[in-house]
Amino acid sequence: MTASRPPVSATPPARRPRASAGADVSVKLHKVLAQLGLGSRADMEQAIAAGRVTVNGQPAHVGQRVAAGDVIKVDGRPVRWQPQPTRLPRVLAYHKPAGEVVTLDDPQNRPTVFGRLPRLRSGKWMAVGRLDLNTEGLLLFTDSGELANRLMHPRFGLQREYAVRVLGPLAAEERQRLLEGVTLEDGPARVLALEEAGGSGANRWYRVTLAEGRNREVRRLFEAVGHVVSRLIRVRYGTVLLPRGLRRGAWVELEPAAVLELMAQAGMAPPQRPAAPRRRGAAGRGAGPRPSRPRPPAGATRTAASAAASGKSGAAKEAVAKDGRRAAAPAAAATVAPRKRRKG
Repeated sequence: MTASRPPVSATPPARRPRASAGADVSVKLHKVLAQLGLGSRADMEQAIAAGRVTVNGQPAHVGQRVAAGDVIKVDGRPVRWQPQPTRLPRVLAYHKPAGEVVTLDDPQNRPTVFGRLPRLRSGKWMAVGRLDLNTEGLLLFTDSGELANRLMHPRFGLQREYAVRVLGPLAAEERQRLLEGVTLEDGPARVLALEEAGGSGANRWYRVTLAEGRNREVRRLFEAVGHVVSRLIRVRYGTVLLPRGLRRGAWVELEPAAVLELMAQAGMAPPQRPAAPRRRGAAGRGAGPRPSRPRPPAGATRTAASAAASGKSGAAKEAVAKDGRRAAAPAAAATVAPRKRRKG
């Protein structure tokens, strides 16, 4: 007996739509919110537990996972997000000039650092800490809220190094007070390291290292011992040094090795998938035409790690070479020259 065969359709079956990359990948909700810069993971778990977060119109719960297409709202406001493949965060080193504010919108219409940064296809740049209006130097930005929060958190103790110009030399007792600690309005504070860095006339430069970044902390520390800071330049944050040759108002993107080193210092595990090579950074507005083959600046082969380990960045000493008229650049943290942006 011959088995009957099913009839053959003249029309081939419709193909199933192809899933986009990452469509079947789910992520913890509190991690997504933290990466968007809305707060730490613990803060986001508290917000979820308090009923402030919904997913697809339903109250979220702690431990919930979300995937592509899910609509997330915090306090009734939709959150723009899309799943990202496992990759390294992007990190920019920006040379902040005096006169710029570290905010997206300034009611006084002062220049903002965010107006100098490249646009992101998704997400946003988050500043790692702040520098006040008159403070210059290194300011880090990242597209990872988790990394930004970790780099700023006192628990990880990332060092900040500054070149500080004051009127008149510090007496031995004043130096000792800064090293042992003084009491400020918001609690005790002290410097980890304090070194003379030259100067001329009445101006004196010092290289100062702190393990935290409270509001105007360096200025308030020196005021507590009777000295006013007339110029302040941040030259290092963690393992990242202000890149040599990076002009004021320009940025450069860190290479993967430098990002991994920064993540390790902040206690973050590296991604499982290797990251693609970073593109070169770009200078701020008003730069000249882009060179066809940009070259690394002098001394750029020295890594941030080796410079930080040696403790001899030379930033403060070079910064005071001409009594502060021009802040000379310290050793490079990134191994590439910034890419200039075309005029227009």
